Amino acid sequence: MKATGIVRRLDSLGRIVLPAELRRIMSIRTKDPIEIFADSDSIVIQKYKEKCYICSNEENLNTFKKKRICKNCIDGL
Repeated sequence: MKATGIVRRLDSLGRIVLPAELRRIMSIRTKDPIEIFADSDSIVIQKYKEKCYICSNEENLNTFKKKRICKNCIDGL
């Protein structure tokens, strides 16, 4: 992970603001979905990418019963 030197405080509702420069670098726009992970003593925030429900592939996705499934997994079924 790359250190940015940016420090932000939580507000009274537990929110933080992602600086505009980081949003611009990561191509994050207003209302984009964001994933949040806990990794031992760290919190990781990343832009959400749709993935296959079965194999986590990010390409050739189709929707089946509200789940995203790739063409390879559909063909395998």
